[in-house]
Amino acid sequence: MKIPKDEKITFLFLSWRDIKAPKKGGAEVFTHEMLKRVSDKYRIIHISPLFEGASKDEMIDAVRYIRGGGTLSVINFARKFYKENKNNINYVVDQCNTHRFFTKFWIEKEKRIFFIHQFTREIWYMNSKFPVSFIGAVTETPFMKLSKNDYTITVSNSTRDDLIDVGFDKDKVYILPEGIDFKHWKKSEFLKKEENPTFIYVGRYVNYKGIDDTVEAFGKIKGDYPKAKLWLVGKKKDQYIEEKLKPIFEKYNLSWGEEMDKDVVIHGFVSDERKLELMSRATALVFPSQREGWGLIMTEAAAVGTPSIAYNSPGIVDAVNNGKAGYLCESNSPNSIYELMKRVIENKEGYSRMRDKAYDYSLNFHWDNTGKAFIEFVDEIRGK
Repeated sequence: MKIPKDEKITFLFLSWRDIKAPKKGGAEVFTHEMLKRVSDKYRIIHISPLFEGASKDEMIDAVRYIRGGGTLSVINFARKFYKENKNNINYVVDQCNTHRFFTKFWIEKEKRIFFIHQFTREIWYMNSKFPVSFIGAVTETPFMKLSKNDYTITVSNSTRDDLIDVGFDKDKVYILPEGIDFKHWKKSEFLKKEENPTFIYVGRYVNYKGIDDTVEAFGKIKGDYPKAKLWLVGKKKDQYIEEKLKPIFEKYNLSWGEEMDKDVVIHGFVSDERKLELMSRATALVFPSQREGWGLIMTEAAAVGTPSIAYNSPGIVDAVNNGKAGYLCESNSPNSIYELMKRVIENKEGYSRMRDKAYDYSLNFHWDNTGKAFIEFVDEIRGK
């Protein structure tokens, strides 16, 4: 599978998921949104595993996506592709999202770039079962150190600090800002807030995201404000609801379901337009994740006029500017969420100021800025 010689600088991006993968997440969106904005300047080729129904070779927004192999065999697929085209490839980017391509062992040092959004750390034990959790946790740092001498890009100061802590060269670690893909709403476009206190969670139903802590805190606030509402937005996971949330619903006698008159409204998956509408109408977004590369949903909420209540966790703190552009919990606990829910409701003047600060901070983040930052990164490393 030969690629033609080109005057453009050529990047080979390696990842275990791409923008069309069934389990794509924020990392894949980040990569594609950034790459499509630089594809007129560079030639971009992206390799990832083949999945059912996927094309083996296609162009999406001027980015060439090549797919082959499975979760593990894709490494050999990528190695073979590189071997056939190494003279026409300037840089190879190993995107670490728990999966690694171990480019240290088959790519020349001067061509290697490491790309990571976040460490997994405690999430291994929260989202995986033994022995996968144990193996993942004990091998993460040694595997990470394989790339400590490579030029590295990440998305937040939190992850940059984690990288430096395990031995990465601080002068080789660059931050590329996260972004949103819609135009920030004007303040005059913000939707009217719900008449009763309304909190919203938007995201996946996984253990480390803290939906159960959100519901627990809401159960407490419901005792103080009986008309308060909680909206849960994201693809439903019935097993998680049954095992994790239903006992909390019953503990606080909360009604729940898809109907808007319930205490906890489970919206399920919604369109982007509907998501922004709900976030703009809500009093505050609650996002008590244990770890993120960047809490992008909080930036999106701020861009439509809604501040967030967040855990003091890596990546999360960056998205709320360490509590200057959102409410940061003193401790990562449902009680801290509850206390901030009360503050949001009762301190109306402080709430108004926080809305403004969150919105102003969100103006720094758009995918156009991410693309520009990538170009600046490339210019800098090529000049060294």
